[in-house]
Amino acid sequence: MTGAAGEDPGAAASPYTDAARARLAMAQEARELADLARAAVPIGAHELLSDGTTRFPGSVLSGAADVLRAAHRLFEAAVVSERLGGASWQLIGEVLGIEAQTARARFAAAESCFREEPHSPTSHGEDGWWRAYTSGNPLEAALDLDDWVLRHEDGDEGGDAEGTLGAAPVSGGLARRDRRTHG
Repeated sequence: MTGAAGEDPGAAASPYTDAARARLAMAQEARELADLARAAVPIGAHELLSDGTTRFPGSVLSGAADVLRAAHRLFEAAVVSERLGGASWQLIGEVLGIEAQTARARFAAAESCFREEPHSPTSHGEDGWWRAYTSGNPLEAALDLDDWVLRHEDGDEGGDAEGTLGAAPVSGGLARRDRRTHG
């Protein structure tokens, strides 16, 4: 159930707006995808037999399937983030190259789930620990992502004008609730 202005009443304790929480959830999905993809790069010393065949048939495919599932979660989280950030179904459809009605049919349940889901670890299943963590501890989750980004910073010039990401590359960009109107 949503409260005034579409805000999730269960998120009232969060220092962030629903749109910022959705962006935070999307950031975590991106982190998960990056970690899974990064794990697929190295070839372990004992992964292949001397003839080049795999020692553990199915393990590479299983890892790739995990990456694909994570990519789908990121994709869905991106749509939810865009919706809570104000994007219309028309815009989402245009970006995805599909009709607005098709976009809505495909992603409306994910948006509703984000807005209405209970904020407990047991409500998210095995893969949903992060969603519960983000919902219950959004500031801590954002700070964890700050640390992750900074640990993985590779020196690219993709950061701010000074060429760095700054001390708070995730938490620093999240919009906070106005405590005067949201308690």
